[in-house]
Amino acid sequence: MAQVGKLLVIGGIIIIIFGLILWLGGNKLNWIGHLPGDIRIEKENLRFYFPITTMIIISIVLSLILWLIRKLF
Repeated sequence: MAQVGKLLVIGGIIIIIFGLILWLGGNKLNWIGHLPGDIRIEKENLRFYFPITTMIIISIVLSLILWLIRKLF
């Protein structure tokens, strides 16, 4: 049970750090969702948005962070 508590604390710290980054640098992160490869279709009655490239980059970054956490603990 101690491992679960440790993971919850680490997860909470990561969420707080991510929240602070978004709060303090939110206006500088406008490129997120507007990368080449993100699908955006805007018509008169239709707005479709699918950020493929952004999701791949976020997935790679999160995978690296989780890999580092596993290596450290």
